[in-house]
Amino acid sequence: MNMNIDQSLIRNFSIIAHIDHGKSTLADRLIEICGGLESREMKSQVLDSMDIEREKGITIKAQTVRLKYSSKNGKEYIFNLIDTPGHVDFGYEVSRSLAACEGALLVIDATQGIEAQTLTNVYKAIENNLQIITIFNKIDLPSADITRVKKQVEDIIGLPTDNTINISAKTGEGIIEVLEYIIKYLPPPIGDINSPLKALLVDSWYDKYLGVVVIIRVIDGNISPGMKIQMMATSANYTIENVGIFTPKKKSVAALYPGEIGYITCNIRQVSDCKIGDTITSVVNSCLFPLPGFKPSKPVVFCGLYPTDAGNFIHLKDSLEKLSLNDSSFTYESESSSALGFGFRCGFLGLLHLEIIQERLEQEFDLDLVTTAPSVIYKIKLRSGNIIEIHNPSDLPDQVKIESMEEPWIKATIFVPEEYIGDVLSLCTEKRGEQIDLSFIDSRVMVVYALPLNEIVYDFYDKLKSCSKGYASFDWEEYDYRKSELVNMTILINGESVDALSIIVHKSHAEKKGRAICLRLKNLIPRHMFVIPIQAAIGGKIIARETINAMRKNVLAKCYGGDVTRKRKLLEKQKAGKKRMRSIGKVDIPQNAFIAVLKTGDNE
Repeated sequence: MNMNIDQSLIRNFSIIAHIDHGKSTLADRLIEICGGLESREMKSQVLDSMDIEREKGITIKAQTVRLKYSSKNGKEYIFNLIDTPGHVDFGYEVSRSLAACEGALLVIDATQGIEAQTLTNVYKAIENNLQIITIFNKIDLPSADITRVKKQVEDIIGLPTDNTINISAKTGEGIIEVLEYIIKYLPPPIGDINSPLKALLVDSWYDKYLGVVVIIRVIDGNISPGMKIQMMATSANYTIENVGIFTPKKKSVAALYPGEIGYITCNIRQVSDCKIGDTITSVVNSCLFPLPGFKPSKPVVFCGLYPTDAGNFIHLKDSLEKLSLNDSSFTYESESSSALGFGFRCGFLGLLHLEIIQERLEQEFDLDLVTTAPSVIYKIKLRSGNIIEIHNPSDLPDQVKIESMEEPWIKATIFVPEEYIGDVLSLCTEKRGEQIDLSFIDSRVMVVYALPLNEIVYDFYDKLKSCSKGYASFDWEEYDYRKSELVNMTILINGESVDALSIIVHKSHAEKKGRAICLRLKNLIPRHMFVIPIQAAIGGKIIARETINAMRKNVLAKCYGGDVTRKRKLLEKQKAGKKRMRSIGKVDIPQNAFIAVLKTGDNE
């Protein structure tokens, strides 16, 4: 492919949907029909290349693939397809993908109808001025109700439903119609091949053989091996070594032209030179203004990541640098802890994002990690008049210096069937929520609540799913900051404070949460040769306590009868030994205790 393709024959589009509505299955069918892979190479979720994606059955990274389709009109078209994640924690991946497209396929499960993340993704597509094709999936299931879902699309989103398509991605029904609709309704890209090179840096990752591999969308001009390019945000210059596309296998091409999506390698070893959303131009004939890029993501949940072996600190640093290239929506900075040594304070888009990053570090980079309790950004107004932002409980100033504390609140949108609405409202009230709106749509209810983010990051999503038997869907956006009575709760194990387990909680929930954490730690920390007290404290006041009993040898086993004083002497000797051991003994806290504390429920 070394000649300029007619732009009218190119279509760039993303597949967007709520989690588990069939995006990856639809992508599989499109690849299958367009011959992207031979039948022996096909597998389900073919674009979900990470082990974690396949294990969990979710899409985490947006993946791109180029397909060739011979239409019924006799022309051969080039489709650049981007399969996007559906979970709220990976919304940044969706916004990046939409910036590289002209159209989007909105997939809605015909049995479930519109869910919270469906709305968010549609609004992102509308903001990007994309043409949207609505697809109703899973019509092969007996519970599919097209009429009801069509009405939801018109009433809730406001999209016309004249040109919707009914498909079953599982059986392949309606897939040819999807391909024809893409040609008919999605616009081709617009770009000038004679203008200076202007390309959008959509994504990148680190390859140990090639250096940094960069996914680009060419807007104007063309890009080919040997060309000298410049990253406009960092002013770094490189010479292109290889240009290619994904079919979904890597395939080198002579050049990429306007409207095309592909990859480049240019021996980039300086990971920081690649900024997602940057504009790439040529050094010789550079463009004057960079592209607008896309809105950077703001981490909302923070926690510490520490290597279990202190010698792995440098390895962890390198791994985070490489991973941030592949997922620029998380941030990291170094910090130290008296309990855990040197590590990093990392920012994430949510608790699932935190879990995925931790698993990727362990699987892809062979690291053993300890994770501290997550927290959000608090605004502290000091008596001196200064306002500081903190997300690490150990950075909290002395209580006498604090005038007031503010915590972030979010606006949550929840869709739930009518029969579960009572339990969902109780859960939101329990989490200190304030109702903003409640509306009935067919047999479902849309609830909008203002909730403190601090209450959401722990177990809200799990509890919501369990109280609605899995039928509720949830999405949120940042709302505002509000004054709150917050306290720093520390956990003492054998009388020593473990800073990695400290959390900032609302005063009204402190005792309940303290009891739950102490109980969870009691079940997780193995018994030692001495008694271990576990305490939750606010300042100097202990608010909860659990005790782990000592392992005990039966020192009286060798006494058959005889004087009671001899038995008492042996027991006293054992007691004195246990007391001495407790004062010098070290309690080993297992790794899983740190993670388990994050997921502690109030109902324990």
